[in-house]
Amino acid sequence: MQYLLQAIATSFQPYNILVMLLATLSGLLMGMLPGLSATMAIALLTGLTYNFPTQTAIIALVSVYVGAISGGCQSAILINIPGTPASAATALDGHPMAKRGDGGLAIFLATTSSMLGTVISVVFVLTLTPILTAFALKFKSWEFFLISIFGIMICGSLTSNGEPLKGWISGIMGLIVAMIGLDVVDTYPRFSYGNVNMMAGIQLIPVMIGLFGFPEIIKSFKQNSKDEMQKMSRFEVGKGFKLVGKNIVAVIRSAFLGVCVGIIPGVGEDVGGWLSYWASKNTAKDSERFGKGHELGVISAETGNNSCIGGAIIPVLSLAVPGSAPAAVLLAAFYMHGYRPGPLLMTETPDFVYRIGIYLAVSAIAMWALALLISRVTVKILGLSKKILMPMIFVLCVIGSYLINYNMFDVKVMFVFGLLGLVLSGMGFPSSPFLLGVIMGSMTDQNLRRGLRLSHGSVVPMFQSPICVFFIIVILVMILAQTGLFAKLFAKLKKNKV
Repeated sequence: MQYLLQAIATSFQPYNILVMLLATLSGLLMGMLPGLSATMAIALLTGLTYNFPTQTAIIALVSVYVGAISGGCQSAILINIPGTPASAATALDGHPMAKRGDGGLAIFLATTSSMLGTVISVVFVLTLTPILTAFALKFKSWEFFLISIFGIMICGSLTSNGEPLKGWISGIMGLIVAMIGLDVVDTYPRFSYGNVNMMAGIQLIPVMIGLFGFPEIIKSFKQNSKDEMQKMSRFEVGKGFKLVGKNIVAVIRSAFLGVCVGIIPGVGEDVGGWLSYWASKNTAKDSERFGKGHELGVISAETGNNSCIGGAIIPVLSLAVPGSAPAAVLLAAFYMHGYRPGPLLMTETPDFVYRIGIYLAVSAIAMWALALLISRVTVKILGLSKKILMPMIFVLCVIGSYLINYNMFDVKVMFVFGLLGLVLSGMGFPSSPFLLGVIMGSMTDQNLRRGLRLSHGSVVPMFQSPICVFFIIVILVMILAQTGLFAKLFAKLKKNKV
């Protein structure tokens, strides 16, 4: 209790409140802009906080993390271009809501769910860190390999409009793209053809901007486009709270799933959003509405990806192992400011865990207030003609791609994947599994090869792990379900009962 009170007192010092608000606002703005990720936001702020007082610096870094993950939902909802990969699942139902005139409601639901997801994750950070971390330690090479395949298959199934095979093919294409560059085991160049830029690998942000940005920009210039927005609705606060309250079970479930995903090193907020979305869709009575503007889709995705923040910080604090890319930068910042996360943290600085928990909770509340305040301006974007808005978005896409490494090659990558996004869209292949394949590619490749090396080329150890067996069974069920086998079995069972 002493540590909690100290953390609360530190949070509400006037100077720290000001820093928290500015950092959260910066994170929201960077999260909204396509190409500026949470990882980049934390990385940029880390250098700026070098001379800050320690606690002020930690507050700023936690706040910008929360703001950046939450801010991505606004561009996903308004223009169908996720500001960060974590908001890709939000676009599935958020943008259809905006197109029918419920953009204000969608943003309110997304922002409120983001806040609740972060606050609920704080409970896990403060109370269940030892238990959840012990479970995460059971994940080894084969487990990481299978969970990455599992995540891509879930994403492919959810985004394919009833044709999972197309979603899975799109995800596999993303995995192949992730293989470009120096391999993570032997640093041998693959598919680079002597090009130095390609040896460094294909950067995620230009791929994301191209896949999601280009199709929207091109569609906006088509005549008789069916994607015109309806009149923008106001923020229906009462209705929004009622919808969140009505779906509180889904909020808690999504938060739990997000924390569980976040605690697994290397997975990240995007998978948390997709898994939460998948769980809600599979348990909903009106699952056919998902992808067409279902409020629960927005609530689940945003709760899931934001609860991953707390989940990703748990292994950072306990094992000094980041649960996501932004958490990896945060870990480096902790070291820079004199903390040593890991097994000795509770012995050396036992107050630090409680401080992080309180900073997360207060930042989430600040994010909620600021995001809704900003939204009263950003929703007016829908009042602009797309023929005016999209050229501006195109400029931001080019700038966002260039700023990754200050390299024009990344802009070219964005153009190439923009054209590929158009082709995929025209053929009915979803882009989201492709993006997730690029994200998960390194983890998939690294853990498969490491597992094979440790077992001298044998796959037998994969079938000796209960966790692996569970994922194998689920993956096989997902594949067999598309063959019609289960439908035939159920039909026979019904006939036998009759």
